[in-house]
Amino acid sequence: MEILVVLTSHDQLGNTGRKTGFWLEELAAPYYVFKDAGAEIVLASPNGGQPPLDPKSNEPASQTDATRRFQADADAMAALAKTAKLKDAAHGKFDAVFYPGGHGPLWDLAEDRDSIELIESTINGGKPVALVCHAPGVLRHTKRPDGKSLVDGKSVTGFANSEEEAVGLTEVVPFLVEDELKANGGKYSKGADWQPYVLEDGLLITGQNPASSGPAALALLEKLRKDAQ
Repeated sequence: MEILVVLTSHDQLGNTGRKTGFWLEELAAPYYVFKDAGAEIVLASPNGGQPPLDPKSNEPASQTDATRRFQADADAMAALAKTAKLKDAAHGKFDAVFYPGGHGPLWDLAEDRDSIELIESTINGGKPVALVCHAPGVLRHTKRPDGKSLVDGKSVTGFANSEEEAVGLTEVVPFLVEDELKANGGKYSKGADWQPYVLEDGLLITGQNPASSGPAALALLEKLRKDAQ
């Protein structure tokens, strides 16, 4: 079982002068769900190499057992330092694709042609894609073969407007994940702010926030197991 994990290469939080990137828990929690299940994990990003870490995700209040395990894991940190270029990795034969969030993906992955084609080809190939927190925003330009949005009519979730407002970035982000999913015909719903909430609709799995990243990875793993039976 091989899973491609796609990370952002974008490190600027709009015009604020502050840094962003991927959210550590949203990589670390799924990484060990997959690794402990015996999966092979390939990390990729648009630019390849070391992807930017959102510094706020590494503050003490945001750390978890999974993030501490990841940062103490020499093999994991080495893999993170040399992610494959997405345009190369996207042609691999993976059983599933997982997108961690962080604000970075709203700027690069949402508009990245390689990412869009990867998601479309994975779904069209009958394989699942899971995205958490801000990462469901990268679905904004993805299409089905009939030309409709990939999320049209699908039950989906992602970082809620109320959560974006709570972190004070409503006017900074290029678009709001909740609004974009709704605008593309998604049947958006959410749980309580900051609490785990995961939806599965066919081959598409979405999680609302950082706390949903581990549960979304478990849902992806369970889907792979069922499909293998």
